[in-house]
Amino acid sequence: MDASVRLPARHDSAVGKPLPHDSAHLHVTGLAAYIDDLPEPRDLLHLAVGMSEVAHARVTSIDLAQVRAISGVVDVCVAEDITGDNNYGAIVADDPIFATGLVEYVGQPVFAVAAETVDAARKAARLANIQYEELEPILDPLTAVEKSSFVLPSETLSRGDPQSALNSAPHRLARRVSLGGQDQFYLEGHIAMAIPQEDGCVLVHSSTQHPDQVQSMVARATQRSAKDVTVICRRMGGAFGGKESQAALIACIAAVAVDKTGRACKLRLDRDDDMIMTGKRHDFVIDYDVGFDDTGRILGVDFEFASRCGMSADLSGPVNDRAMFHCDNAYFLENVRVLSHRCKTNTVSNTAFRGFGGPQGMFAIEYVIEDIARALGKDPLEIRRRNFYGIDERNVTQYQQTVEDNIIDEIFDQLTASSDYQARREEIRAFNSSSSILKRGISITPVKFGISFTSTILNQAGALVHVYKDGTVQLNHGGTEMGQGLYIKVAQIVADELKIGVDRIRIMAADTSKVPNASATAASSGADMNGMAAKRAAAKIRTRLTEFAARHFSVAEADIDFHDGHVTVGDRQLEFAELVQLAWADRVSLSAAGFYKTPKINYDRDTFSGRPFFYFAYGAAVTEVVVDMLTGENRILRVDILHDCGDSLNPAVDLGQVEGGYVQGAGWLTSEELWWNDSGELGTHAPSTYKIPTCSDLAPDFRVELMQSVANREDTIYRSKAVAEPPLMLALSVFHAIRDAIATSDTAMPDLHAPATPEAILRAIEAASHE
Repeated sequence: MDASVRLPARHDSAVGKPLPHDSAHLHVTGLAAYIDDLPEPRDLLHLAVGMSEVAHARVTSIDLAQVRAISGVVDVCVAEDITGDNNYGAIVADDPIFATGLVEYVGQPVFAVAAETVDAARKAARLANIQYEELEPILDPLTAVEKSSFVLPSETLSRGDPQSALNSAPHRLARRVSLGGQDQFYLEGHIAMAIPQEDGCVLVHSSTQHPDQVQSMVARATQRSAKDVTVICRRMGGAFGGKESQAALIACIAAVAVDKTGRACKLRLDRDDDMIMTGKRHDFVIDYDVGFDDTGRILGVDFEFASRCGMSADLSGPVNDRAMFHCDNAYFLENVRVLSHRCKTNTVSNTAFRGFGGPQGMFAIEYVIEDIARALGKDPLEIRRRNFYGIDERNVTQYQQTVEDNIIDEIFDQLTASSDYQARREEIRAFNSSSSILKRGISITPVKFGISFTSTILNQAGALVHVYKDGTVQLNHGGTEMGQGLYIKVAQIVADELKIGVDRIRIMAADTSKVPNASATAASSGADMNGMAAKRAAAKIRTRLTEFAARHFSVAEADIDFHDGHVTVGDRQLEFAELVQLAWADRVSLSAAGFYKTPKINYDRDTFSGRPFFYFAYGAAVTEVVVDMLTGENRILRVDILHDCGDSLNPAVDLGQVEGGYVQGAGWLTSEELWWNDSGELGTHAPSTYKIPTCSDLAPDFRVELMQSVANREDTIYRSKAVAEPPLMLALSVFHAIRDAIATSDTAMPDLHAPATPEAILRAIEAASHE
């Protein structure tokens, strides 16, 4: 099959239908049960965390007398109460559950209070008398680089001879740009409820993307084996990466408190504590040096990334690796060097966030493309097309993976036509020439995003399917539901395999006692992996039913057809439930496990080379904005998006993901500013000061389409493509549309940093006026 595989439309299939989210009716009626809605066991204790008030210090003494004196307080847990490992870092063991002799950021947990009520616990947690010997903090990545403060060694990825290419290039530009972080701002904050079970076991309800990791970390912290810890998550109220690794901290605290008190314990962070205590998207300082020819083709580029990782490694290694992999976006870089610093700072340890380093890498190259265009006086669209990956040549990435599924030119052809890009760009130039206060801008940016965990070992999934005697089905798999629609997609896959209605399937919670050793629901791989595992489990049961029917009715297996909740066996037609009853009576197993591991991938971490990604997902967006040059205020006026979902499993869910991803990306690049003071205290830790997009920020003209009849060339589940993360990067067009609006003939390349808040825009305008 070629790069643009086209398959016929599916008929009489649950897959491909725009079905609503499986919990939509529960969401809108308030009946969807999140962890804080679950019935509380008798004698449940509520927990609150006592946090460090300084960014970097030795702890000289801790006096908890006033904490214990509060009415309703039952006990207090400190590091000495942890019977196992005082660590929740899964990759590097540098994340203490409770700090001991050293605190390394404002908000680091030092102890936890267990009380009869939430209010008593939270009141008491603020009454500790902790004495510190303060040390000099490192609060930003540039200072960390200067002082060689890193959580992991700096890494370099290179190809060709970038320095020679730079030295001989006809044109050369260099710049430093800052790119802010982003809080996940999930609606449901971090929460875990741990319940003691018989014979020393513990059950943990955790709001987590990675139940297996929570199970492992709780087991290690409490000196249990994995078989004695069960972790369940039916749904999360959002996660966006923030509950991939850091949910383990909350669960470990709850489990430690269970062991000390002998009672069920629940820890639910309030919004302020959640934002102060838990990690965010990594902010970057980006330096680039690029050489290019008269046509805008990049001849050589040198990137240096300084990433704020915070006080520990967490997931910063793979996040920064992916930034290195995605600093090409959709462009062929023949001569390139990427130097990546993983900076240790005395701030909260940053973690996964939708895109996982990819957005930061793409931001870097898109800034380069825009600067080249303005330096040459050309439309950035022309420069983008000049540098796109080719089909049969110029098609190998800087990490030596051949791009075999390139459709970015096709997407750009369709989108520039449907959005009327060229005519609108000319009209905007005419408008700006006669308007001194309001300036409009427009930008089109591409997305090429690699799908798979870069750690090959994680690309595996399991599922467990039960068919009951009445023909109904229970579906279990290792994926978690955080609102993204994974569960309905996998249910559609199982329904299609068994040819029954989705209403016959009960979707069960992610449960480590049902599906073990599951990878995190992350890397946009949830449907790809869990869907394929569930399909294989259902296929086993269908095969058994087919073999039984052939034997029982003395017909050939080829004469048996499953369809629309029925089974045709020769000249007979049975309901699916009838055949199941007969098979059960004949002692046929109606339960099966399925397993899937992503094929073709391989990756050598030592050389940053191989095929880390199974395939790429593509998309593009055109954004038009208006900016008030006196105040820096701005609005998105129109958005046109064309996105590649392969042969979509559920177009309604996928459209929602594209729309939501774009809006979340727009917030990251325009309004969501994280701010720390000189003492390392986060000042933006509530919606009063941290501004996520609202409905009023949506473009009044918002047009989103999925690529039609272009299936995945790789053998994914029904030739679909992942859609969770790639759409976020479509919002790069928002930032560059703003930059386009404030550029003039005198200031072709305004020095705009992200997020492009009104203040940042005014600073860029002011700086340009003094050049």
